[in-house]
Amino acid sequence: MPKKISTFTPKNSALLLIDHQTGTMQLIKNMPLAVVKRNALALAKVAKILNMPVVLTSSQEEMFQGPLLPELADIVPDAFAARIKRTGIVNAWDDKNFVTAVKKTRRKNLVMAGVTTDICLVFPAISAVRAGYRVQAVMDASGSPFELSEDMARRRMEGEGVVLTAANTVIAELASDWSLPVVAKVREVLQADVMGEVMPKHN
Repeated sequence: MPKKISTFTPKNSALLLIDHQTGTMQLIKNMPLAVVKRNALALAKVAKILNMPVVLTSSQEEMFQGPLLPELADIVPDAFAARIKRTGIVNAWDDKNFVTAVKKTRRKNLVMAGVTTDICLVFPAISAVRAGYRVQAVMDASGSPFELSEDMARRRMEGEGVVLTAANTVIAELASDWSLPVVAKVREVLQADVMGEVMPKHN
């Protein structure tokens, strides 16, 4: 097991986005699709601002799953170009290319989101913990077709030591200090993309 680190920071963490594909996203029914998409893209934006490693993976883009969200190509073009295209392996952690990409980040703290939660996130999140990583699973940047399968996946992850979190929480944790100049851009993403619907409006 890795040495326990109480806080996820940009210097000790990497972002892993799993199967945020145009077709797979349509399977999400337990929460609004627009919210999941907005939060996933916000995580990518924050990772870029904070210079965090980003690993993207997709499965069978030529099938119903479709390509990765095209916005990711604009936000993190290098990660998009280097994405791990799995040929059908369900658990991304079983794909040696994916694990190699994660190891290359040299980070033991992983911020993970996946679509769907009950298939694409639950298995690699648990596998990563078993491999000695500390994992925070961002639940509102993920989603499932059924409330029951979402709930079961959450219970299973928590039972294995995965920390469940939300986009605004993990972004604030990574930001750490709102007074830092670089973090001002993170705050803009948080306010506009994640908190936009609940932020007070100024006249």
